[in-house]
Amino acid sequence: MNLTKAITDLFRKYLPSPFTIAVLLTLVTMFLALLFTENTSDKNHFIAILSYWEAGIWNNGLLVFGYQMMLILVLGHVLVLSKPIELLIMRIVKFVTNSANAALLVALPTMLVAFFNWGLGLIFGAILARKVGEYAQQNNIPINYPLVGAAGYVGLMVWHGGVSGSAPLKVAETGHLKSLMAGVLQADELAELPDMISSASTIFSGANLLIFGLVLLIISLLAYRLGQKAKPTKMNLNTYAFKTDDEATLNGAEKLDYSKFLAIGFGLLILFAFAFQYSSLLTELNITPNMLNFFMLGLALIMHGSFKRFLLAVESAIGDTSGILIQFPLYFGIMGIMGSSGMINGISDFFVSISTATTMPIYTFFSAGLVNVFVPSGGGQWAVQGPMVLESAMQLNVPLSKAVMALAYGDQITNMLQPFWALPLLGITKLKAKEILPYTLIFMLAGSVVYIIGLLIL
Repeated sequence: MNLTKAITDLFRKYLPSPFTIAVLLTLVTMFLALLFTENTSDKNHFIAILSYWEAGIWNNGLLVFGYQMMLILVLGHVLVLSKPIELLIMRIVKFVTNSANAALLVALPTMLVAFFNWGLGLIFGAILARKVGEYAQQNNIPINYPLVGAAGYVGLMVWHGGVSGSAPLKVAETGHLKSLMAGVLQADELAELPDMISSASTIFSGANLLIFGLVLLIISLLAYRLGQKAKPTKMNLNTYAFKTDDEATLNGAEKLDYSKFLAIGFGLLILFAFAFQYSSLLTELNITPNMLNFFMLGLALIMHGSFKRFLLAVESAIGDTSGILIQFPLYFGIMGIMGSSGMINGISDFFVSISTATTMPIYTFFSAGLVNVFVPSGGGQWAVQGPMVLESAMQLNVPLSKAVMALAYGDQITNMLQPFWALPLLGITKLKAKEILPYTLIFMLAGSVVYIIGLLIL
């Protein structure tokens, strides 16, 4: 426990807010570009770097990317606040009899849900953990509540390899690779890039599904075993209430806001359009951000049953996007500097010089885990680190799909160490970071073994 206390103190003492980190990274990138890159423009070198930065911030393709990632988080959160998910959570809770099966009943469904959508998994796991705590308290069932809270966070160690993973989703979009690497690669190298990397070779590949299955099994069993060993803790929890609306007094057009027919009908229309528009991509198991968001929008309207309840859920969920909203442009600016100044080429050449086709995915895994500590957004990390990973993979003839997944695995695993995305869970469960960290660190180590072996063998 001394180790986890030291890590908690380290984060608290030396790591400022993610926005401050993004600003500091921007300044460091500017300084390194000024120091180690040549000025190829007709402007002053510093002015040229500022121009690269400004152009990166307002890169149209990356701004679309940022909005797509925000919608993935918001719509996932909106889904978990619906009545059907609430009923599912309450049904799971009734199976709790002790600390061991409580941890298992939270960890397993949380990872399954997070594989579909990380925003949904994050809030689902948090509310499930809270409701398990309340149920145990009401029925005098002794459980280790911090362990249950940690189990509600493990979805964040599988999300990037899942259906809502930022990197595999974006590379599945036609033209994204060439857009991302423009200014990084020469014209002949750009021509060698595929138009896209299908999610059939990333998310839905046999290797990734096998790795996910092993993580699902091992972490679930580990949570159960930890529950057998962990001592029960005291709890003092009030009932966590799902936000509801008031239909007492409705006048005129206000009734439309509560109309089940209108909300469900519009949701079904969206799903019909989804099936018609994306049927060919679905048969190829190729998922893009627009596809996922379109599907979740229709599903959320149906599950909430009225525009009013849907909008209340959006209002509740929107706060969690503030970090993405304000940090993404800074990450895009960093990408602009690194791409236009030539920094990416230099970093990629360094990795190529110390790597082989076998070790490059492992180096990518560890470097992505380190970068995630400073850039907690998976989408932001892909914008910054993705070009370096892709160029290194091309030089070493590593399959691009494997390089993308190595980055995804490394990014997601250190979420168990990085407290940024745990904030919503901590707020809902009323736990502290230092209480769940001993268990999330154990989960991180076990998951890392699976991911590294998977990258080496598969």
